[in-house]
Amino acid sequence: MNATTVLQQTIPAAGDREVRDTLLGLARRSIAHGLRHGQPLPPALAGQAPFLAEHRASFVTLTRDGQLRGCIGRLEAVRPLGADVADNAFAAAFRDPRFAPLAPQEFDQLRLTVAVLTPPEPLPVRDEAELLARLTPGEHGLILEFGAHRATFLPKVWEQLPEPAEFLAHLKRKAGLPADYWNEAMRFSVYRSIDYTEDGD
Repeated sequence: MNATTVLQQTIPAAGDREVRDTLLGLARRSIAHGLRHGQPLPPALAGQAPFLAEHRASFVTLTRDGQLRGCIGRLEAVRPLGADVADNAFAAAFRDPRFAPLAPQEFDQLRLTVAVLTPPEPLPVRDEAELLARLTPGEHGLILEFGAHRATFLPKVWEQLPEPAEFLAHLKRKAGLPADYWNEAMRFSVYRSIDYTEDGD
């Protein structure tokens, strides 16, 4: 049984409307709470759905007019999913260093995506060619680690970077490395996600 199967046993797939509405509603309520109080929605207000108590890792992505407006998450499952989504939604809105904190007038223009991740699995490879051959576009999220350099791309990034070589080159640059850099000490892991996205244009 793989990690994706285990995840889907406890967190239903993206087509489950109740789960989708619960996670996206929680993320949006946490951002609204942040606008009013300057902090994430407290765990006591996150909701009582059993799957929210599961320890899962998540990312929350905000877009506005089709452009990225914030994205924050974690790769390790260290707390209940409800708390993770609430904190990540708040952080994506107000603490993503790439953007100014969200202004109240932007709130209704946001489109949210909550990604629930499977545990990362090490992907040992001998060289870049083997890495590229083992990646599955549209399915794998990828983590790169090399000394102080660390970066990840969620599976959704394949929509913008559909070719494995391009995907990897951009991930290297995100980690602060040259696009053509390779070192045998580089370590990689892959994971998958179930994405829940608000309706939009």
